[in-house]
Amino acid sequence: MHIRKVPGPRTVQLPDVGFLSRGDLPPPTTKRWVAFRKAVVVKAVRFGLISLEEAWSLYDLTQDEYCSWQTAVARYSESALRATALKKYR
Repeated sequence: MHIRKVPGPRTVQLPDVGFLSRGDLPPPTTKRWVAFRKAVVVKAVRFGLISLEEAWSLYDLTQDEYCSWQTAVARYSESALRATALKKYR
């Protein structure tokens, strides 16, 4: 098995005693952003697995798009990332 060398850590420990690795990240070709995938990207940036700029470029996100995900998680939790919950959390 070949492990590609990447800048930065391969895994980070989360506060809930879990781990998040680069293998847990959604693929860069992701077109359908469900709440779980958004939450994983926000966690990866928050805990230092990937940088903010790397997330923007890797997933072709705008700054506003990522910031809205981050704000929703910080204010209301990951459930606010659901498309059906947008009106509830505005």
